[in-house]
Amino acid sequence: MYMHERPDWPQLHWNSEALAGLLADVRHRQGRLLGQMEALGFGLRQDAILRTLTEDVVKSSEIEGEKLDREAVRSSIARRLGMEAGGLKAADRNVEGVVEMTLDATRNYDKPLTEERLFGWHASLFPTGRSGMRRIRAGKWRDDKDGPMQVVSGPVGEERVHFEAPAARRVEREMRGFLRWFNGEAKVDPVLKAGMAHLWFVTIHPFDDGNGRIARAISDLCLARSDNSSQRFYSMSAQIREERKAYYELLEKTQQDGMDITPWQAWFLECLGRSISGAATLLGSVLAKARFWQSVGQAPVNERQRKVLNQLLDAFEGKLTTSKWAKLTGSSQDTAYRDILDLLERGILVRSAESGRSTSYVLAEVSQVQAGGKTERRADTPERRRPS
Repeated sequence: MYMHERPDWPQLHWNSEALAGLLADVRHRQGRLLGQMEALGFGLRQDAILRTLTEDVVKSSEIEGEKLDREAVRSSIARRLGMEAGGLKAADRNVEGVVEMTLDATRNYDKPLTEERLFGWHASLFPTGRSGMRRIRAGKWRDDKDGPMQVVSGPVGEERVHFEAPAARRVEREMRGFLRWFNGEAKVDPVLKAGMAHLWFVTIHPFDDGNGRIARAISDLCLARSDNSSQRFYSMSAQIREERKAYYELLEKTQQDGMDITPWQAWFLECLGRSISGAATLLGSVLAKARFWQSVGQAPVNERQRKVLNQLLDAFEGKLTTSKWAKLTGSSQDTAYRDILDLLERGILVRSAESGRSTSYVLAEVSQVQAGGKTERRADTPERRRPS
């Protein structure tokens, strides 16, 4: 029996005493993180927000098996927030849709959650009205015309049903009850409300597809309310992606138990705490990036160099070669070679151990960069021939 089939559904509850310590710890972590971020200058804080939102969008989609172009996501967010981000990359409609939903949830956290707003989020996720090859009811509740809504895994003919959602005829009534609770007078801490809302929404499973991503957006909205800020410095979706197996296992178990959701809420709080701790890594990378640009500030770089260096500082994927430089900047191989050689001679880049066509380049240690002059790393500078 699933929880939505029980006579006391949806009277979800938990042991407040058992969760008190976890909740206090998470609230303390939130306060410390916000304080640290507020101490940063405006530019560094904007950089941290851009990184966090990019991670949130990319990882939320990865949970559902969809891989988005990170640079396109970053560019879409930067444009919408009016941020300076050199070399903006055009994003397709699928990327734009996920970004639209995420920003609406976090930037407009103080607005009511309505049926129309949810329909808008869903339509933005599926702008063509299709999920892959399958046509879906974009911006509308599901109708189950193809059978009951089930979460399954395994090959065709050997599927395992993990969950079956309420019948479509119940969805409108169920969602009215959910939205009435969500928008009602606050009687629970917003952090606990985020966990409960996530579980309640995915249990109703009101749409043909995209329910997980929308549930996480609803959680983000609650967490923004708990911070009383639209500025995001930690990503719950990124942490859930790291713990995806445990997430799905606990979700399945909880949906087959009674109305006591204490274990689910405990896991949600612990996962949130780990996501906030992970933000320390983000803060460190933002500060390292600032130190890097300060170290080269006396010797200007051109726009192509700035674009690629920023990508290297923002967790560049793969190896940087001359060919990849040319592709990233839309320049010729000769121009890419001159750009790289200039940075090698200044000690900003160093050559990897490989040679020939496998030659690639990485950032030098910040302490080894000497703006406007030669460095002690001349031995790492390649011969004056075209690198690959």
